Parts: sequence; C-alpha cells; structure tokens
Amino acid sequence: MKLYGTVPSRALRVLWLLRELDIECEVVTVNLGTGEQRGPDFRALNPAGKIPVLVDGDVVLTESVAITLYLAEKYPGKGLIPTSLADRAQMYRWIFFLVTEIELPLWRIALHTRIYEAAERRPEEVALATRDGRAMIDVIENHMQDREFFVGDHLTVADLNAAYLLDWANLENLLEDAPRLRTYLAAMYARPTAPPTIAEGFAMIRKWKEEHGFPQ
Repeated sequence: MKLYGTVPSRALRVLWLLRELDIECEVVTVNLGTGEQRGPDFRALNPAGKIPVLVDGDVVLTESVAITLYLAEKYPGKGLIPTSLADRAQMYRWIFFLVTEIELPLWRIALHTRIYEAAERRPEEVALATRDGRAMIDVIENHMQDREFFVGDHLTVADLNAAYLLDWANLENLLEDAPRLRTYLAAMYARPTAPPTIAEGFAMIRKWKEEHGFPQ
C-alpha cells in the first residue's frame, strides 16, 4: 500500500487514519514546489493532478475523504465506521457538511490569500468566505455542545475529517467564538495517533528549505 502526498495537505487526513488503524503504508512524498503533481507520471494516478492518492494493489483511489472511508471499511476492527445504519447516516451527514460548508470557504480564503497570483486575488472573496465559514462553524459548535465525538459515543471517520478542517479553520481565526470546538480540537490533537498540525507541517517545510538553501 502506498500513499502519495505530503504535509500540510489533505494527505494529513489519511495519515491520521492510517495511524489510528496502525497499519503499514509507504508514504511517497510528492514535491508540490516543483510541480511534480502535474507531471505525466503522477497524472497517470490522478488526472486532476492533486494529492493525496492511495494505491492498494489494483485499487487507485483519489479524494482524501473517500480514501479515509475506504481504509476504515477495509479494516473494520477499529470501529471507525458505525455499525448501525442510523449512526452511519449521521457520520456521512457530518462528513458531507464539513467538506461542503467548512472546507469550501477555507479553500476560497486560501485561494485569495496565498494560492492565486496577486493580480487574481479578491479581498472581497476572503471577507465573504470568512463570514460564510463562521456561520457554519456556529452550526458545529452547537452540535458538539454535549458531545465528545461527532457521532455516537466513540471515534469515527467523521472526527478525523473534522479535526483536520477545524485545525485549518483555527489557523484562519474562525474558531474565536467556538470554545467547545477549540476544546474538541485540542483533545483530538492530544491523541497519540495525531499527525502534525497544518502549522507544524508548514514549519517542517520552512526548516527543510533552510537546511537545503532554498528561498523561502
């Protein structure tokens, strides 16, 4: 089994799940700085030219959420997929909510602050995405008031996806009015299986560049 990806990308979701499952997986670093993800070899795995990609025998799977669900179902012994239909439905509900209502505004913020060329960035998009993101953070804050986990009484794939996105949201200062989510996030990253945070991932990249003489 191989995982193509690098921190601090969405590959962190998959790395976390692999640690929870305690299974062996070769991690192949994809150099985003040199555009390796756009080369023909990588596009043969993912025509979209994006990470992560999981290769498990004849299975080649893209999209980080799909990969986490695949792995959790392949190794059911850890109980990361609820057994009851009702709880599974709630898990899917919150995963879809997180991806559409939280990740989307976060991605809009990233595009218009870091990823797009300066001439393409729109400050008004950042303001709108921040507003939209905070409104949806309020929904999750209310949901988690009396809960330890997103669904049921134990960890599921929904929590691993939520923790990654809430860490991202925290970096963008979207959790200022969400004390319950900040507590939840701290508890998730206190788990011995937790991967580096997004900020730690960027710090690792900066350190590597310094050690190898690359411009920051």
